Amino acid sequence: MVNNQSQRLDDIFSALSDRTRRDMLRSLAAGERSVGELAAPFDMTLAAASKHIKVLEHAGLVRRTVQGRTHLCRLEAQPLHTGLEWLRYYEKFWNQRLDALDAALRAEDRITAAPAPKQKRKPR
Repeated sequence: MVNNQSQRLDDIFSALSDRTRRDMLRSLAAGERSVGELAAPFDMTLAAASKHIKVLEHAGLVRRTVQGRTHLCRLEAQPLHTGLEWLRYYEKFWNQRLDALDAALRAEDRITAAPAPKQKRKPR
């Protein structure tokens, strides 16, 4: 059974997997936008934009409010922190691996850069 944390990560990364949704989030980082404002750069219908926004809402990345006939969206950045924490684990993993590779390459460079031992000449 999938736990809540795993499901939340699935929803976040699924939402972020689409370039349009990532661009919408970037726009929302500058401030609240209407659905029409979010749709405009993509030459899409309001219905298509609304579908993208629903995915972002489901992931907890966007909160939508209705003021009259205008739907306003704002960024909810906290869930991004959940994804960042998950990625940090792998950042540590890869940093350790890269540090080990760096150490191995430096050791190899020291060996190949060291002068060859002088051979003693045999007396004639």
